[in-house]
Parts: sequence; structure tokens; C-alpha cells
Amino acid sequence: MQILLLAALLGLTQEPPLQIPPPPQEAPAPKDEKPAANAARPPAPGVSKPAPTPAPPPQAAANAASPLSFLSESYSYAWDRVIPLSINLDGLKVTKIFFNKRVVEPGFFSILKGAEFGTRAQVEVTNTGSHPKVPGFAVAVMDKDGRLLGVASGGTKVGTVKPGETETFDLNFSQVKERLSTGDKFYLAIELRN
Repeated sequence: MQILLLAALLGLTQEPPLQIPPPPQEAPAPKDEKPAANAARPPAPGVSKPAPTPAPPPQAAANAASPLSFLSESYSYAWDRVIPLSINLDGLKVTKIFFNKRVVEPGFFSILKGAEFGTRAQVEVTNTGSHPKVPGFAVAVMDKDGRLLGVASGGTKVGTVKPGETETFDLNFSQVKERLSTGDKFYLAIELRN
């Protein structure tokens, strides 16, 4: 019994091989009918017939029917200064973005004064539409030579941005972030769903 448990845990048991049914055969045309002029010709001897394209799964078809709203643009970059933006994506108005390090302000817990808590891009949005929005953001900062200096992403994890509500999102940079202050431009991508 212990050997069977050990084999199951290690994945040593085998499942039966996947059975793939053969492709459907085309019905032969009656002898007195000639094939249509524009009908597909049979492949030449030795040439295999291309496999039919499978239909997309139902979930993929549903997503294709209602795509997410999307924006991706580049903008001039500034470190530790508010950058005004004028973006309206289906009722979500993006008004500004701010790149800096999170630092404890003077006078707030003097023990932690000046301590850094990560690097961020802070995005402010207002929902001017009539339905709640669920935004997702990604930013990539480039230098003047087009080299990537850092990437951050974030957005609504729980809840929505309700109509008339203004909210600020912190997009976190991690690992690659030390040269962000030397950036020249940034790309902002927004995916939006209701």
C-alpha cells in the first residue's frame, strides 16, 4: 500500500494514452454528378492535407465578442514631478501620473523618517461614465536611447471605480528600478472592463 501511495505522489502512475479520433471522411460524390468547378482539389500524391482549424473554445469566443477597452501610448517622462495627462478611455479619465520613491515624510514616526518603501508610478483616475470600471495599468520607462529602465503594473484588485469616484493607483516597480530618475519617456497601457 505504501509503495502505491509513493508511486502516486511521485507521479509514476501512468494514464492511458489520449485517444484522438480520425478526421471525418468525405462522402463520395454520386457517379452521375461532377464535382463543382470551385471545389477543393484532392492533394497531390505524397502531399498531406492540412489539418482543419479547430473552433475556439466557448470562453475564447465570448471574450472575442466583448473585447476589453485598451489604450497604449507613449508620453514625456519626469521623475518626482506630477505629469498631467488628458486620457479618456470609455469614461475613465486619467488626469495625472507621478513617478517617485515612497519615503516616510518628516514628522511622521520620527524613527522611520526618510525611510524608503519602494518605487512607484502613481496614477489618478476619475470614472466619468455611468457604470463601474475595473482598470488595469502597466508602465514602462525608457531612456533617451530607447533602453528599458523599469516596468510597473497594478490596478483594481477588489471592487471597482464607481461612477463619479476618483481613485489613485500605485503601480510598483521591483528589481529593475535604480535608473528610473534618468528616464526620457514612458509607455502607459490601460485595460478596462466594466
